[in-house]
Amino acid sequence: MNDSASPGDRLTSILRERIVVIDGAMGTMIQALKLGEAEYRGQRFASYPKDLKGNNDLLCITKPGVIEDIHRQFLEAGADIVETNTFNANAVSMADYGLESLAYELNVTAAQVARRAVDAMMARHPSRLRFVAGAIGPANKTASLSPDVNDPAFRAVTFDQLAEAYFEQVRGLMDGGVDLLLAETTFDTLNLKAALFAIDRYFEGHGRRVPVMASVTIVDKSGRTLSGQTLEAFWISVSHFPLLSLGINCALGAAEMRPYVEELAGLAPIFTSCYPNSGLPNAFGEYDETPESMSAILRDFVANGWLNIVGGCCGTTPAHIRSIAEAMQPFKPRVPPQIKPYTRFSGLEPLVLRPDSNFLNIGERTNVTGSPKFAKLILGGNYEEALSIARQQVEGGAQMIDVNMDEGLLDSEKAMVYFLNLIASEPDIARVPIMLDSSK
Repeated sequence: MNDSASPGDRLTSILRERIVVIDGAMGTMIQALKLGEAEYRGQRFASYPKDLKGNNDLLCITKPGVIEDIHRQFLEAGADIVETNTFNANAVSMADYGLESLAYELNVTAAQVARRAVDAMMARHPSRLRFVAGAIGPANKTASLSPDVNDPAFRAVTFDQLAEAYFEQVRGLMDGGVDLLLAETTFDTLNLKAALFAIDRYFEGHGRRVPVMASVTIVDKSGRTLSGQTLEAFWISVSHFPLLSLGINCALGAAEMRPYVEELAGLAPIFTSCYPNSGLPNAFGEYDETPESMSAILRDFVANGWLNIVGGCCGTTPAHIRSIAEAMQPFKPRVPPQIKPYTRFSGLEPLVLRPDSNFLNIGERTNVTGSPKFAKLILGGNYEEALSIARQQVEGGAQMIDVNMDEGLLDSEKAMVYFLNLIASEPDIARVPIMLDSSK
């Protein structure tokens, strides 16, 4: 391998040669230490007015040695990639503690802590490359769903707010020296799209790029994300971004992930990853899957040619990672498939135009310039009845709906946002893609 190659190029080469192992659960390891409020505060935050226990990301500043030691344990267990302790280190999530202004510093420091652990391991074993992934969590608010059942158009956070918070996080991670970025545990595709938008903005503005990995969470046996998308629709939604890999993590144990890992392996023409929880939580909220049983399931996945990257999420320890790493050794990595270049759209469900597809039916009655009835309802503020027109179109066979709010008497942008938020709260409508029709 070329010694002058970037870490990203080196990782890509390794992924073509063997299965790559990512680390286990930082949160599980921290919880096992049973740290108290004083340890979370350290000297710097000794008199801080809010409780800080549970703010695991803050430990990068107040207990950096603890976090570095956890990274070291996972590296010694066989991890090729360690994630920075920054799952919630964005301004949106840090608002719970009143520490929004600390986001940049948290990410720089966490990246430096992980970098020290990786560099020390590579100094001991220079023949094996290790990598630092900047962990970008989903944030604790969703851009696609309303937290208020009485106001389905309300959002606790906007795309722009998320994008700005993620930009600061990315800036900190990059300044701290990460080799790649990992946007993980995605439960809302719009949150991930805000993260990818922020990453691209950083890359364009700073002239420096690193590989980007993404990982989605399938919340239950429905095979959908929390915001309602199927796995294929999710992939279509993010396929515009040049990802190094796409994977599935959290929420489920390895056994429950099986059908979705197999599906993803056939969908994505890029590398794939899987890092499950160590089983499903028991009555006490703990995870019971042993290292041996978990690694046996993942070994079956790679034997089927489904994966390039494996590791562990909630409940997984260095013992799990060691067993997984050992189980991977005999196997070749998945070869990404060639995917036919069909036109693909997605709402909550996919819409793929194939050579044998008939005409695409687009519902055009949710258009103030083309439907007098719809225009009257929108101008009168009767959005609920206007929503019923969208529903009727989908029930009548529309495979996509056109939404237009170009009307001189309307605040068109405000009306469009409000109506689209309402549509997002209606799975029967949101299952089809939306065509935005605007003169602006």
